[in-house]
Amino acid sequence: MVGMVRADVSERDRLDQADSGEQPWRAWGPYLSERAWGTVREDYSEHGTAWDYFPHDHARSRAYRWNDDGMAGVCDDRQTFCFALALWNGKDPILKERMFGLGGDGGNHGEDAKDYWWYQDSTPTHSWMTWRYHYPQTEFPYDQLVRVNGQRSRTESEYELVDTGIFDQDRFWAVTVDYAKAGPRDMCVAITVSNRGPDPATLHVLPTLWFRNTWSWGLPNRPIPSLTGTPGRIAGRHRSIGYITLEAEGAPPALVCDNETNSQRLWGLPGRSPYPKDGINDFLISDLPSVNPAGVGTKGALHYELTLEAGETRTIRLRLSQTDAPAEPLDLGEDWTAVMRDRLAEADEFFAGVIPAAATPDETAVARQGIAGLMWGKQFYHFDVKQWLIGDPANSPPPPGRRYGRNNGWWHMNSFDVISMPDPWEYPWYAAWDLAFHCVSISRVDPGFAKSQLLLLLREWYMHPNGQIPAYEWSFADVNPPVHAWAALRVFEIDGARDYDFLAKVMHKLLLNFTWWVNRKDVGGNNVFEGGFLGLDNVGPFDRSAALPVAGVLEQSDGTGWMAMYALNLLDMAIILALHDRSYEDMATKFFEHFTYIAEAAYRQGLWDEEDSFFYDVLRLPDGHKVPLKARSIVGLLPLAATTRLTSDTLNRLPEVNARVRWMLHNQTDYGDIISARRLGGTDRRRQQLLSMVGQDQLLRILARLLDPEEFLSPYGLRTLSRAHLEKPFTVSLGGSDFTVGYEPAESTSGLFGGNSNWRGPVWMPVNYLLVEALREFAEFYGEDLQVEYPTGSQTKVSLTEVADDLATRLIALFVPDADGHRPIYGATELFQVHPDWKDLVAFPEYFHGDNGAGLGAWHQTGWSALVVDLILTLRAPGRSR
Repeated sequence: MVGMVRADVSERDRLDQADSGEQPWRAWGPYLSERAWGTVREDYSEHGTAWDYFPHDHARSRAYRWNDDGMAGVCDDRQTFCFALALWNGKDPILKERMFGLGGDGGNHGEDAKDYWWYQDSTPTHSWMTWRYHYPQTEFPYDQLVRVNGQRSRTESEYELVDTGIFDQDRFWAVTVDYAKAGPRDMCVAITVSNRGPDPATLHVLPTLWFRNTWSWGLPNRPIPSLTGTPGRIAGRHRSIGYITLEAEGAPPALVCDNETNSQRLWGLPGRSPYPKDGINDFLISDLPSVNPAGVGTKGALHYELTLEAGETRTIRLRLSQTDAPAEPLDLGEDWTAVMRDRLAEADEFFAGVIPAAATPDETAVARQGIAGLMWGKQFYHFDVKQWLIGDPANSPPPPGRRYGRNNGWWHMNSFDVISMPDPWEYPWYAAWDLAFHCVSISRVDPGFAKSQLLLLLREWYMHPNGQIPAYEWSFADVNPPVHAWAALRVFEIDGARDYDFLAKVMHKLLLNFTWWVNRKDVGGNNVFEGGFLGLDNVGPFDRSAALPVAGVLEQSDGTGWMAMYALNLLDMAIILALHDRSYEDMATKFFEHFTYIAEAAYRQGLWDEEDSFFYDVLRLPDGHKVPLKARSIVGLLPLAATTRLTSDTLNRLPEVNARVRWMLHNQTDYGDIISARRLGGTDRRRQQLLSMVGQDQLLRILARLLDPEEFLSPYGLRTLSRAHLEKPFTVSLGGSDFTVGYEPAESTSGLFGGNSNWRGPVWMPVNYLLVEALREFAEFYGEDLQVEYPTGSQTKVSLTEVADDLATRLIALFVPDADGHRPIYGATELFQVHPDWKDLVAFPEYFHGDNGAGLGAWHQTGWSALVVDLILTLRAPGRSR
């Protein structure tokens, strides 16, 4: 019996060892995607119909080309092997090997996962992780979910699993998987199943180990690895990693097949193996001879058949280990117990040092589960675009039209990395602006990983040669807001403001991207920007990513605001670096001036509406006529985020910057309102210079709308469209057609930009977070002297700091129980609100109902919704009053 390699170090020690390269503590993690079917990578169709080309029905039978998926899964950071959980309640038509949901063409509001699972815990090195799933005991209603959702219109809510009544009388299995690392490549695993139903029931539990298929595509030097199954053990060998062993208590039978496509089932053609990928499924459910009697293959599962009384709980012990030689029997006794106990205790100690003591128990639970979601959202992402476009040697050539279709201009891209994903099921691919927000909260626990993520998308094999940052796999050439510089500054600050090498690396690459924006997204060369949809999907009256309904150029207030913010972010970077290396001082003056040009142009080109006290998009027609699109939305609020302060100390230490500021004040009077605000401020009362797209007058006028409950202020943050448009939708007539924007607090009622998200009224965490940050910046400048009515109409005057704190509190309140014990995110779903098995399991929705805070969209969007973690840590930081 081989004992554990004990890891008697703290989680902080493990992070230090991982960052220094001393120990590869991040080598294994929850990097196995929760959905690989229906993705662009697996789509070899002519017209980009990803959901149809590789549907859920194919997933159990068809080997993936680029990466795998599974439940509660882990793998190495190259996804050589995969380990995940499979279940069968004895009634389903297929094994539960992956989460089910509807594709973009199947849900009445776009793609939508239908299972219920939660990420309960994870340290940044994944030394301790916990995952939870609720599995029905009666047959999973696959067909019913597809049929009813297909019948519903966009004006109706989505039909969810809980709506079927399948959880009535608590007829479900509560399944928890805990992982604890005994070493960097040595994991103890506990699978705990509880029969929550009123009667005895049987559950088949199948911990499954397999090798990702890299050998079937005709590429050179891809030998086939092998697994061998014996009772209680699956042992494998792969030339890249050596030996890997899954050891289990007891002697459950091993079922082994091959991770090969079942071509016979799918297309009626002979396959590469008589025991294909779905062999274990067919053996158990259809009693077919579809597993290898010799116990050899590339995919294997250990089969537990557990019959539990009502209320009974059973735990299965396993261990997964990688070694240089065949492993002796692995310890599942006292050492296993000690590792599980110690890793949990170390996780508790680590998070006690991260989450302030002033946080309430409910806030602490939300923060810890939010961090868990971020950690479980890290996925292995493999995509060689050139190989994908031309096809693999062993397969039929892709249709010729693919070379002129999706992503055809991104031949240089070759991804083979662990990346933080927006949502491991609904969005199992990185998105550039999502990732920037992820990194802010990630840096609270693992700044090393956060910095590596920000640098990754700027590397030569990601960033386009023209300087564009890839948006997301559905269209790398689409345009996401330029928030990379902002995120890098926040990560730099959270990490102690000392890693100047990181900041310099980021800035050097962002100079290329900033130039791309200036050259490509300022058609008129007038310092106002277009950009396209900029991540805000259906916020406008028409699709901003498509051709305009009439000839002209759409000059965008959000695009211009983002670029003004980008210039200030690069100015701040240059100043930080110039204080240590004077060669950056010229860059500081460059971005100072560029900001002033952009801010001034927003007014000169008519984006600011003096009568309405708001920024609007403007459609500039070929004859010079301008059509303002007077929908009061987040588009007109984002210019507030373009603000920073220069202190007298900074200006005195950087004479060239100081001289340029003075010269601009005296010689460029058109820019005076943008850079002339000066006052004493800050804790040491130093003189400060405010750089902002809005002066005090404009700020107060915008805030009057922003803080009005009848417009943007909701009980749970800021709406993305003014509620005033409920009674008075905005309509514009263009090219003989009318285009309308009305207040919609929940899911989208139109298919504009896919219809799977809605920016016409709900609360979105990322833009709320940016506006809270902007208010804090204004508060640092104006201090207690500037008071605003909050809420508008209340006749109560408060400081901007108090406004920012209250907005943060409203956003946090989305997730924590209210006075009645209900979490707003769960809306009217009583099961989630009151049932002891459900009410403390926190989801992180993509966005939130603009009036009642109910969670909407993707259900595991812990990526940017985990910004609530940073809000909690900031609001409850030591030294702040409650």
